[in-house]
Order: sequence, then structure tokens, then C-alpha cells
Amino acid sequence: MRSRLSRLPTLALLAIITAGALMPATGVARNADAPNGRAPHTYKPAVKPNTGAEGAAEAKDDNEDDGPATGPVDRRILSIGRGDTLMDLLATANVPANDAHDAVAALREVYNPRRLQVGQRVTVLFEPRRSGARKFVGFEFAPDPLRSVSIARKGDTGFTSSQTEKPVTRKPVAAQGVIRSSLFEAGAQAGVPISVMMAFIQNFSYDVDFQRDLQPGDRFEILYEKLVTADGTQAGEGELLYASLTLSGDDMPIYRFKTRDGRVDYYNGDGESIRRALLRTPIDGARITSGFGMRHHPILGFSKMHKGVDFGAPTGTPIYAAGRGTIEIAERSSSYGNYVRIRHNTEISTAYAHMSRFAKSIQRGARVDQGDIIGYVGTTGRSTGPHLHYEVLKAGHQVNPRSVDLPTGEKLEGRELQAFQQARRSIEKMFEESRSGMQLARTPAPASAEEKGCNKASSC
Repeated sequence: MRSRLSRLPTLALLAIITAGALMPATGVARNADAPNGRAPHTYKPAVKPNTGAEGAAEAKDDNEDDGPATGPVDRRILSIGRGDTLMDLLATANVPANDAHDAVAALREVYNPRRLQVGQRVTVLFEPRRSGARKFVGFEFAPDPLRSVSIARKGDTGFTSSQTEKPVTRKPVAAQGVIRSSLFEAGAQAGVPISVMMAFIQNFSYDVDFQRDLQPGDRFEILYEKLVTADGTQAGEGELLYASLTLSGDDMPIYRFKTRDGRVDYYNGDGESIRRALLRTPIDGARITSGFGMRHHPILGFSKMHKGVDFGAPTGTPIYAAGRGTIEIAERSSSYGNYVRIRHNTEISTAYAHMSRFAKSIQRGARVDQGDIIGYVGTTGRSTGPHLHYEVLKAGHQVNPRSVDLPTGEKLEGRELQAFQQARRSIEKMFEESRSGMQLARTPAPASAEEKGCNKASSC
């Protein structure tokens, strides 16, 4: 049987071959100026599908040359609805499916579209054409107050993505208050953000047992940074610069300081690091439900030595390594349930029991730093409810965590100490200026004569 091509006239055959040679290839556009000749933020459109009646005007304009735009860009603002994807939103705006696909592909180079939240506003951009149609040219949105993301058509080669970081000003904010019932409540009344209070608690947890040491009437002071954009938008919090906690009349100030080799830590007024060998409490916001010593066992029904401290907290609450060390055990262990033991030196170890699960990478032999998450609160093993059973072992024997003498961290000396003292005076001045200004948030408490004339950040 003769081939169909053999029956075609010679001129027709040449026309077919010539047309095939002239057909453009599709794929990712290359940029000779970019590293390795690749432009990672630029995508060339795939072959255009038949879009049907919906979006016909935009599709027609993409396939035909109607000349330059005839007016300003048309900006259509839409919001992500519950259960919607970015592709759904672009379809609502009558963006051709292939353009939407390529634009979202370009977006992935700078932002994961799965992170878009319900209510996120997206501005879809169209150019009006001479035929009366509109051509999709991109979209833009601001995923957070500090950043804007833009997707733009790049000629006929596809779409390019970019993001812009907004400059911010770091404004110092001072707050102080009196603790009536809880530190968190006092902080909330003073207008202190939760993230700042968490940083406050974590830095004082080396020395303070927040379940036992705090008393009504104790005081706190804080100086932290608030991030503000040029248009006055509040964009979150920066660093905790200074904090002071007064427990039963004893002041405990700490200051943020960066050493010449780039290390950032908090130091007391004498230039001693607040870090100790072990955290006093390896969990945030928990209450002590059972201390170290003899007790009536809630399950066994008789008196038994309790060789640790129990912290009651909701299931899933993060548990932190009390100190730097090596994981000796990370396994299910009879009455302890999910159990981790960390060796900190030749003498001291800590143990954590009843976890709901271990954190990723926590296994025997792994190294951890102080404050690393090692697991989460649960009620595995012999337990009546979600809590952390915490032990400190000295030479292999459980001891009362409150009785262990914990050495402090480094002490600044020489020029480093002089630089710290200068930074301390600068922070104290900054606190005083913020305290006297409108930025001060203070708990509504009766002011004594001492309160009116003195504060811990400056000399009285």
C-alpha cells in the first residue's frame, strides 16, 4: 500500500516540511545574563488550550496582535475564599487557564501559594487592548506587612516573579507592671505582645521558677523593639533589649549585648551571662503539679518517693532540652512512657517522661543545644493526665532539681566588659526616654511614692 505522503504533490509536501521547521519550541526561557544561562523566575507559556466561551476576550487577545495597550492597567482586587486556591481566584477573574498556570509556576520561585490565607487580597492586573478585550499581565499581593510579591508578564516569554522587602524602623517601647495573679495577665494589661512575654520568660527561666518564685506585688519592666513601616503599619516585634524582674524586693535586670565576635546574649548588670548549665523549667507556661519527695502515688495508692518534678500542661506543649548535651535514651520505657535522657557532662543528666511523641531527629547519640525542642507533652506510660515528669540525675541518682548548684555562663572582661557597660547605659537611657513618652504601657495599679521616683533601669 502506498503512503499517503507519496500521493501528495511535491509543492504541498515542501510546504508541510517548511511549516514544521518554522514552528516555535516551547519550554522554560533562558537568560544568558543569569548564572548558568538560566532565569529561574521566568516561565514561558505552555501551548494555549481552547478556553471556550469563558474568558474568550482574554484568550482572543493573547492569540492575536491588537497592538499596544489603550489605557492604564485595570486592577481587579479579589480575596481568597474558604477552600479556594490561587488558581480558583484567577479563574474567577477570567484569566486563561494556561496563563494562570504559568503565573502560579513563576510565583513558586519566591512564595509558596499554599501559604495563602483565607481573606488574602490579591490584585489581578489586565491591560485594555484596542479590540476592547483585556490582556492578563500579572497579579500582586502582600503576604505580610513587610513584603510584597509581584508576578508580571515578560513580553511573549512568560511571567517573571519578584518580591520587595519594605524598610522598617525599630522603635523602642517600654512597659512595666505589677503582678497581681499571673505574669501573663500583667503583661497583657501592660500591652506587651505575647511573643515578647515568651522571650521574657525564656530568658529568666535560667534563674526563676515561675510556679513558686512569683508572688503578688512582684514587678517587671521591659524594653523591646516595635517594627513600623514607612506608612506607619505595625509589622511585629523586634528584639527584647532589656528586662527586669523584681522578686520579693530583689531586682534582677538583664541586658541584650552583642560581643565583638558576633555572639548575642543577655547579661546581668555585672556583665555575667544569664545562661546556666541547666534551665530551671524545661517547659513554658506549665504549673508544678507534684514536687520532688515522698507523696501518695495517684495510681499505686501508697506513699512512694517521687524522684522528679511534674509539670502539668496541655498535650502537645513543647518540651525543651534543659542544657546542651548528648541524647543517651530516646525510647518507650515502661511506666515512663516515651522517655528521653540527656547527658550534659560526666556527672549531670536530665530525663523527660510521658511524652506524646519525640521531636524530629531526636535519637540516641544526637547532640542538642539548650532550649532545643526534644518532644511534646503527653500522657504515655503510667500517667493520669498530660504532664511532663522531669528529673535531674547526679552521678546516676535522681536529685531535687531545685537543690542542684548550677554554674553561670561566661563573664565579660576587659574591653568587652567596657563595651557592655557602655551599651547598658545606652539601653537605660533609651528605657527612660520611652518610659516618659507616649509609648509606655503600664498596668493600672496604685503608684507608691517609690514607684513615682525610681525605676530599675536607671539609678535612683
